[in-house]
Amino acid sequence: MTIWYGLLGLFFAAYLVLGGYDYGSGLLLARSRNNADRRAVLTAVGPFFLGNEVWLVAAVGILFGAFPMLEGELLSGLYPAVALALAGVLTVTAAVQLRSRTDHARAAWDRVVIAGSALAALGWGAVLGGLLQGVPLHEDGHVEGVSHVVTPFAAASAVTLLTLAAVHGAAFLTLRLPEAGHARIGRRLVPWALAAVAATTVVGVLSARVRDAVQRPAAAVPLLCLLVAALVVAGGALARGRPGVGFAATSVALVVPVALVGVATWPYALVSTVDPAASLTVADAAASGPTLRLLSWLAVPLIPVLLSFQMMSWWVFRGRIDGRAPVYW
Repeated sequence: MTIWYGLLGLFFAAYLVLGGYDYGSGLLLARSRNNADRRAVLTAVGPFFLGNEVWLVAAVGILFGAFPMLEGELLSGLYPAVALALAGVLTVTAAVQLRSRTDHARAAWDRVVIAGSALAALGWGAVLGGLLQGVPLHEDGHVEGVSHVVTPFAAASAVTLLTLAAVHGAAFLTLRLPEAGHARIGRRLVPWALAAVAATTVVGVLSARVRDAVQRPAAAVPLLCLLVAALVVAGGALARGRPGVGFAATSVALVVPVALVGVATWPYALVSTVDPAASLTVADAAASGPTLRLLSWLAVPLIPVLLSFQMMSWWVFRGRIDGRAPVYW
């Protein structure tokens, strides 16, 4: 059960890292000066785009199969945020595919990519914020209402993930594109990301709902420090012309929010803000033992296949789009 919960977090964190640079790159289309620049950004992302979303499908599969109770209450309790995120994912996917089919509407589709990327990042940030602050889960096992999604902490979490995705996208494009403009953009975005992390932390500390939902505040503090350190390292690496280090640091920055939610709320999968006794533990949310054993037979070959595919795609398309090798260290 604990292993499956860890796999759920691992798969979703992998999706945020890999899909995060897709959405971050999409956001940075707004900074591109002309169609050639926007085309270069999309070409840099293109080989990885659809493959990155496989990790989201795998995470959803684990959620449905291994944690059916969590799936039901998570989707009902946070469905506005989940719907926002999925709408963004679908919008970006459709817009990227349709952009190349019409010459006269490419600028319009580029704006759709930007909007969809923003929706996806904001939506997933709101989901993580909603999990960290708890939901109104009642004794009957159902979440009541959706007003708990519209809170200052959920909004701050959404904006924070948006800024993290933008910095991550800038680091990725610095690896893939020959010109250094995105490194400069990434350095300028780092202070905004740090400000967003600080604001979210302050809002969380001041929120009684968040304080009550966090079960392990002592474990949350080191993770917040790691997030800040990762952003500082990313800014310094981009300034020194080491985009590989910068990209690794921004990847860590996108893993930390998922780890923070899992560690800070353990042993609960959903913390109730109206009745602590109604909180859903990870053990209660998990499927039966025979079901988990059956899923294990499916997961054992699946995980190596996913990892092999990801490593192969990165190896094949490891260079810049002009054919030169990127500087990693």
